[in-house]
Amino acid sequence: MIDAQAKSITAWDQAAMQARVVRYGDLVPCRNAFIDTRSPGSEAKENFTIIGPGVSENPEQHVHINEPHGFNIGAARQPPHCVNSQHSHLTAEVFVVQSGTWTFNFGEHGDDCRIGAGPGTLASIPTNLFRGFSNVGDDVGFLWVALGGDDPGRVLWAPYVFDMARDYGLALLDNGRLIDTVKGEAIPEGARLMPPTSPAQVAALATPPEAALRRCIVTPDGFANQPEGPLTGPGVDERLAIAPSAQINWPHGFTLSRAVFAAGAGADQDAATAPEVLFVHEGTLDMIWADGQISLAAGDTFTVPQGVARRYASSNGATVFIVRGA
Repeated sequence: MIDAQAKSITAWDQAAMQARVVRYGDLVPCRNAFIDTRSPGSEAKENFTIIGPGVSENPEQHVHINEPHGFNIGAARQPPHCVNSQHSHLTAEVFVVQSGTWTFNFGEHGDDCRIGAGPGTLASIPTNLFRGFSNVGDDVGFLWVALGGDDPGRVLWAPYVFDMARDYGLALLDNGRLIDTVKGEAIPEGARLMPPTSPAQVAALATPPEAALRRCIVTPDGFANQPEGPLTGPGVDERLAIAPSAQINWPHGFTLSRAVFAAGAGADQDAATAPEVLFVHEGTLDMIWADGQISLAAGDTFTVPQGVARRYASSNGATVFIVRGA
């Protein structure tokens, strides 16, 4: 259990700790975060920036927690048959499927390879590779996303996305800012438009073989084959999915694991010495520290303050994904 010594080390009262929780029900969406926001099939998606600036092209995107972590946390929510257009990232992009039935689509037009993913699946998409994702199910789907770096850079869009954006009154400046001419926004004097992605840039983003892409994905039953993580205790099973010893072992700037708590199980944790973020996939999880306790429910994100010893416990069982700074 957490001993009294932790109280002298920390000054985290209940209100301060609650401020580090982003509840699923409190998420503030941006419905015009990107240049494809009005493209047919993409117009109904919602983008969330939970920790860090993310890659949104809309300066009005709401950021829930600004504190630098060495990585970013975001999310996307899409109704059935909604598409996120083909794009590439400069840093790691890792998805946890919270709900819905999805396909990850690879290549300039999304037809080089398609891989399905359901709830509880983790997918780390390599950098410098065209990818998109679609909700192919009958219900609203939610993806929780980790991006590498405090500044994850800008998105490189497939050429067709620029064509569609122009048809629907959207323009992207070369500094990454989105201009919505339908809303009466004008391109600032002296500003330059982002040039459409060139054939040479497209050619540089080759799609790996499907077998290689499948190694980037850990299905819910695949976690049993991954190495154990640092969170241990009776009825607690943590497995590393992104780490030097795990299936996904190339550098991300962070590790990512899944911890499963049986009903009534708990585990103590020493004071965190690096950024650590929890995302509750299923069930409920209590975090107990010297000065209080908070409860996290499915869909909630919590960033652990460094220097705080704590105990995690679940009365009814929980599945939690954990991102730790490398």
